[in-house]
Amino acid sequence: MTRITRVTITEFTFDVPDIGLETAAAGVGNMAYVKGAVFRPKRFMVRIDTDEGVSGEYVANWIGTPSSMAQAGMLAPLMLGRDPHTREKIWDDMKRECRAYDHMGHGVLDIALWDLCGKLGGVSVKSMLGGWRDSIPTYASSYHAQERGGGMDTPEAFADFAEECRERGFHGFKIHGWMNGDVARECRNLRMMRGRVGDDWKIMLDPASTLATWMDAYAVGRVCDEIGAFWFEDPYRDGSISANGHARLREKLKTPLLLAEHVRGIEAKAGFVLAGGCDMIHVDPEYDMGITGAMKLAHFCEAMGMDLQFHAAGPAQRLCISAIRNTHLYEMALVGPKMPNVIAPVYTCGYSDQPGDLPADGCVPVPDGPGLGVAYDRDFIAAHKTAENVHE
Repeated sequence: MTRITRVTITEFTFDVPDIGLETAAAGVGNMAYVKGAVFRPKRFMVRIDTDEGVSGEYVANWIGTPSSMAQAGMLAPLMLGRDPHTREKIWDDMKRECRAYDHMGHGVLDIALWDLCGKLGGVSVKSMLGGWRDSIPTYASSYHAQERGGGMDTPEAFADFAEECRERGFHGFKIHGWMNGDVARECRNLRMMRGRVGDDWKIMLDPASTLATWMDAYAVGRVCDEIGAFWFEDPYRDGSISANGHARLREKLKTPLLLAEHVRGIEAKAGFVLAGGCDMIHVDPEYDMGITGAMKLAHFCEAMGMDLQFHAAGPAQRLCISAIRNTHLYEMALVGPKMPNVIAPVYTCGYSDQPGDLPADGCVPVPDGPGLGVAYDRDFIAAHKTAENVHE
């Protein structure tokens, strides 16, 4: 019987040109185009070794924070000495252990475990999930609008970039607006973009909970109705977790509400849905306790007759989507004019989430090699290592 002998968590950093911050606090939401600047994000890799000499690996894309890395380190010892094929039991034990926390360190361990089990059997996670999609239509998900000059600093700049994305082959565009929740500017942005890209292309809006009040969300939502937006996401400053508030918003708007990116746990998300808080839920393997948790949510939504969307970009997202009927588009996040996606440059297999590598049909391929189907540049990670925790 195969046993897990070691779990290694390696933090590393890398440089991204022409990206800066709108405020002093680091984070995805306040990144901006700053010519000549260098942004230095941190990410971490999880590696699970076994007594058979086979390893499972995963590099975090969206939760590469010190708090998430620490939480993954807290959970890693629970895996030692166990049979990696007992994923459901391991997942359930980690879920309980994380009951007092936000679960943000759980997902990466589960994803690496799926990679390990696929490699042990010489099969793709796509096959393990019953995946049937070979490629996925993709939408451009913008960086937030910025106040400083350059980048997406005006509705005109947004519309220019949206036109460019349509020409590249993207199947739609999601706006992340300004951080100050200016209702008039958000509404102008929606109307201008629809006028520029035409009526037959999907436009989505994600204020990322920046609109100050429910009434602000309602005002912007009415313009989403007017332009035929595909969805309206995380509107106002409840943090997008109030089922009651969004149920009342749903009563007033035609545009589907996409929520629950920040609601943690399958039970809590199910409760949000049953309370009428949304039309679709957002799911993310990193946020939602791995591939195991994400697929449980997908099956719940299918049973409820609901669609769902996968948050952000990464191989785990593509693999899950390959096996799900009730979903629409893959999110290439985040992109902007002259702004690369802040994805760690660690793939040696040709995998990419950069807009310049999008195929002409606007559909990204689903990895189908053993495990997750991607290969990592371990030398790059070792050369840029900033910290490492080994559990054995």
